Amino acid sequence: MSSPAAITATALAATLAVQALVTIASLAMPIMAPHSAPDLDTAPSALVGAYSAFVYVGALTATLFCGGFVVRHGGIRLSQAALAVASLGLALATAGPWPLVMAAALVVGLGYGPTTPASSHILSRHTSPRLMSLVFSIKQTGVPVGGMIAGALVPALVLAYGWRAAAWIVGLICLAGALAIEPTRRRFDADREPRALLFRGGVIEPLRLVLRAPALRTLVLTSATFSATQQCMTAFLVTYLVTEIGLGLVEAGLVLSISQAGGIAGRVFWGAVADWTARARLVLAVLGLLMASAATATAFFAGGSPFWAIALVAAAFGATAVGWNGVFLAEVARIAPRAETSRATGGALTVTFTGVVVSPPLFGVLVALTGTYTTGFFVLAAGAALSGLILLRPPPLTPRGG
Repeated sequence: MSSPAAITATALAATLAVQALVTIASLAMPIMAPHSAPDLDTAPSALVGAYSAFVYVGALTATLFCGGFVVRHGGIRLSQAALAVASLGLALATAGPWPLVMAAALVVGLGYGPTTPASSHILSRHTSPRLMSLVFSIKQTGVPVGGMIAGALVPALVLAYGWRAAAWIVGLICLAGALAIEPTRRRFDADREPRALLFRGGVIEPLRLVLRAPALRTLVLTSATFSATQQCMTAFLVTYLVTEIGLGLVEAGLVLSISQAGGIAGRVFWGAVADWTARARLVLAVLGLLMASAATATAFFAGGSPFWAIALVAAAFGATAVGWNGVFLAEVARIAPRAETSRATGGALTVTFTGVVVSPPLFGVLVALTGTYTTGFFVLAAGAALSGLILLRPPPLTPRGG
């Protein structure tokens, strides 16, 4: 029989891989925007803003529905289905025109949304409580790992084969990932309940679950501004660097990869700090203030900025704006009743994804109105700073049940 540590490591590897793959799928079209937007008769910033919003409308919808599916079918099976759906969305995006591309973004989002509740369900059952923040943070490095791979891989594929072929290749990679995790299903889906209700308590019950718990409410609400900062940085950074700062597509993709590498290091580091201090909420407060500083620095990029300075700020931005998720999700899993981990995670992500849905279009509008990305980054900085200050206030105690 495998040791608990080996089981945890296997669960972590499988869920991290899934997270990385759906992240690549969600970022592929925004990264391609400088090349695909002319074919779709739109501006790159408009394409990025609208596409990202529709992805997270789909993701938000999926998180409300997926809790019961995790319980009935298992986290691995739902993860496999999510990868297949994301692959389908990328295929649809290549058929254009604009309305179909937006519909494709919704489909990609339907694939993106379920993976985090599914992974939280798996990891909360196979992780020691004293390592919860670190393990969840390592799993969430799948987002910056995916972003880093996407920043390096997608531009190269676009330049070599065109943006449509690049989208198909990314989709096929997602399907390969779905097949690769099949051997883990027997162990990690063993707790599935085939007769479980899919929508116990109604579709919005996961949202009620987190908003009625005092210790979760403020934590979950502030996640909306953190996710907005993360999403706008990731979605707009390449287009910003190409169209306003004057970098080439490959150089800008490298900067995105550097930011995601910072996110990888940040997620592991902040997860370890949260476990070591047992002060996850304080860690999140500090992260809010630090990501506000990084967003402000990004706003001051200029055409003459040296590449090393841009890369350094991007790494710091990634370490903070990408580094918070694992600590946040582990805290949600720690506070929520154990039997409700997937539903509580889905409810929390509903709020988180709301910030992601709203922010890219607003950011795009700010760019259109002001003719510069600077105002958008300043607004992100203000929201992150405010959330950080709110989280400095200690929460009411909510003992975990279940």
